Amino acid sequence: MAEELNRREFLVAGFAAAAAAGASAPAAAVGTLPARILGRTGEQVTLLGLGGASTRTPLSNGRREEAIAIVERALALGINYFDTAATYGTSEDYLGEVASRRRKDMFLATKSDERTRDGAWRELERSLRRLRTDYIDLWQMHRASLPERDTAPAFAKDGAIRAVEEAKAQKLIRFAGVTGHHRTDVLADWLERYPFDTLLTVVNAVDTHHADSFIRKLLPVARAKNVGVIAMKVPAYGQILSDLDIKSAMHYALSQPGVACCIIACDSVAMLEANVAAARDFAPLTAEQQAQITARTANSWQRASFYRSWT
Repeated sequence: MAEELNRREFLVAGFAAAAAAGASAPAAAVGTLPARILGRTGEQVTLLGLGGASTRTPLSNGRREEAIAIVERALALGINYFDTAATYGTSEDYLGEVASRRRKDMFLATKSDERTRDGAWRELERSLRRLRTDYIDLWQMHRASLPERDTAPAFAKDGAIRAVEEAKAQKLIRFAGVTGHHRTDVLADWLERYPFDTLLTVVNAVDTHHADSFIRKLLPVARAKNVGVIAMKVPAYGQILSDLDIKSAMHYALSQPGVACCIIACDSVAMLEANVAAARDFAPLTAEQQAQITARTANSWQRASFYRSWT
């Protein structure tokens, strides 16, 4: 443990200079967004968060100037939740460049795919360096999909959950979460095994057509434990948008009980601004309105659920 504490002190010292360099940057936002409490964290997060990866977003595809412009514009429009992961290409680096100037305005959420304690620690240390910060607001176990590959090693004596506990104790992370889009039973098991603060999972307008619906089977588990839910795959990489506009897709996800916010990646500043406009216009949908939306996806839900095969 002494070695781990020294490691933390080394990391914190390294990030202090970066934080000081950005201390004089402007912090005022010109826009506002509605916010909700993120479960037991007690944190207020905006209804819309900026996703850190997609097939076309500059954040993960190495297009620095476009990426920085998107992140800066997101902050100016009032977004405070920023999603990324250790495996999202250049995403952590670009978010970190902005965070070095605007850290106090950003709720930073990243993820680790590692299932061992040592592997998770290595990813956390790399994420801290890339994000140019001495703490992560939300560190998540990424893509919990299979019992034998993910659950068993993560919860073993020297598994990734031990790294979560140690990182919390050392104040390198504030909150812990789990993410997934493959099987509801696996994610429900993780929520039973450990008091996670958040759950990032699929909440979209095609989900209820699936026999293993995240909305029907998993969200009630999260609500019972006051776990903050972040919705992902809201437009399913645009697949849902052949039947719905982004406003309908977003409002459907945000109308599900227990959902605090949704994350959507953006290909451009213009796409970001359209998404923010839709979020600002949010009002909870009635049951009838939700039914009408799901009916419009009845013929495309299998195609739009492609992410179910990702593990």
